[in-house]
Amino acid sequence: MNKNKFASLVVLIAVFFGTIACKNQLDVGNPNEPTVDQNVITESGLISLAQGGVYINGFYNGDGWLGDSYFSLPWGYNELMADNLGADASNNQVSTIGVPDYIVYDDGTKVTNSSPSIGIIRTYNTRASTGASNNPIYYQWLNMYALNNACNVVLTKIDGITFTGDAATKANTFKAWCYWWKGYAYASIGSMYYSGLIIEDVSGANSIPNGNYVLHDVIIDKSNEYFKLAATTLDGITTTSDYQEVLGQLIPEFCQVGNGGVPSPEMWKRNINTMLARNILINKLAPFVDGNPNATITKSSTSAMSTSDWNDVLTYATNGIKEGDYVFTGRSPANNYFFSPSGGTAAALTTGINTSATFRISERFTQNFKEGDKRFSNNFDQTTTYKNSYSFTTRHSMIDGGNGQAGVYVYGSQTEGEYEVFIAGSYEENALMLAEANIRLGNTDQGLSYVDDVRNYMGAGIAPVSGKGLSLAGALTELVKERRVALIFRGLSFYDNRRWGWTYDIANGGGSYGNTVVTTGGTVYTNATINYNFLDYWDVPADESELNPSTSEVATKNPNF
Repeated sequence: MNKNKFASLVVLIAVFFGTIACKNQLDVGNPNEPTVDQNVITESGLISLAQGGVYINGFYNGDGWLGDSYFSLPWGYNELMADNLGADASNNQVSTIGVPDYIVYDDGTKVTNSSPSIGIIRTYNTRASTGASNNPIYYQWLNMYALNNACNVVLTKIDGITFTGDAATKANTFKAWCYWWKGYAYASIGSMYYSGLIIEDVSGANSIPNGNYVLHDVIIDKSNEYFKLAATTLDGITTTSDYQEVLGQLIPEFCQVGNGGVPSPEMWKRNINTMLARNILINKLAPFVDGNPNATITKSSTSAMSTSDWNDVLTYATNGIKEGDYVFTGRSPANNYFFSPSGGTAAALTTGINTSATFRISERFTQNFKEGDKRFSNNFDQTTTYKNSYSFTTRHSMIDGGNGQAGVYVYGSQTEGEYEVFIAGSYEENALMLAEANIRLGNTDQGLSYVDDVRNYMGAGIAPVSGKGLSLAGALTELVKERRVALIFRGLSFYDNRRWGWTYDIANGGGSYGNTVVTTGGTVYTNATINYNFLDYWDVPADESELNPSTSEVATKNPNF
């Protein structure tokens, strides 16, 4: 890790983050001269550091632009590249990163992008562009290595703290917290970048650069290692009250509502299993191109799912998040937030009239709702049309807080504390992994029953699809539509399009078919072909690769594109 950029993101600001839980938890001495060694000497100090290291360093610092958090910037790019959203703002290439190479309309007319996405990414992956806030691939790396480093710092402090109550239980709770978030950080890096670094020591201004880059699948292996270590560490919890006391302070109080809360050790382990299943699913190919369940991609940075992989997903998800389990969520109060109500999430930036919102709901997203789906009528209207000359014209706006239909999911709100970010796994995601694994393993109706469950859970109000004799292709179509509409704004959409093969060049077996596209003149096409041709895994940001060049044989620039 280089000592000039990412590694020097100190966690000292996190020491003062105790206010996020509406408590002044730390005796800091002179607040103008804070240091970890001087301030983190008590249990309450460690809580402030461990909480702030996650929520401030991991999800807030460095993300000020059109939005203000990890959930608006890196997750915004994820939705843009999944073609769920469009944008025309110039900031950080949001208007270009999700634009496909070309579109072929139903009548055969071909419209070509003069600035393809791969060229844009590589043109602006420079230190100068980062300094000008114009390097889109910089931020996810920044946030996740800052999160990882913060956890490394906390781990060095735990054994030196005198705990009240059951010291072993409290120490294990802190360790599980760090292992969980390290697993999360490595999962994010390994799922997005072609290569990365495994950083296990405390990085800082005086640290030695580490150029030992490893491939993304090695990073995912490290993520799995930490998730499993978190699970075994939770087995060492012996005093429930002390566990709940610590975890109840690590998770901000304003996040302990709705699906958020203090999970029991068993709930937390189910969250871990969901993430283990996710790590397999989103980092392998399961092509479903133009309705073909047997499609293949001939040029990719990863491999196809095997029967063994599907069985592993099934095993983990079977023991994953259940309906009613507490999961890791985020909310936005008026003050001391780690994302703001109006700009801290991709959902917030999409909420409102499409002619004035930062992001706009894409026609490729709304086409996935089935007739009569209450989620559509509760959340979207067609009062205005936003016109963009290439691919982002849309007839839809997302309604702030929804239309008030009881029991129906709401996609976005700019009201303080209303919108719930699913930071990691959710019941819906886990159920849809069960659905896809079962369908791919030949248990079609069992898989479709989970699709029905998710639609019922979110208040869709549409007829069930299990037990209807659907073919494999028909079942996968239902699964794909439901993942698209159920899991938007959860940091997963691009990974889905990638593994289904849609983001790859048509020449290599990819592409997306049967799309709704609206022209600025008002013509509505419903069977357009789109060739995205995006990088499947991003290059390492230049701020890292140039200051900290590779000393291994692993490339920092994706060689497959």
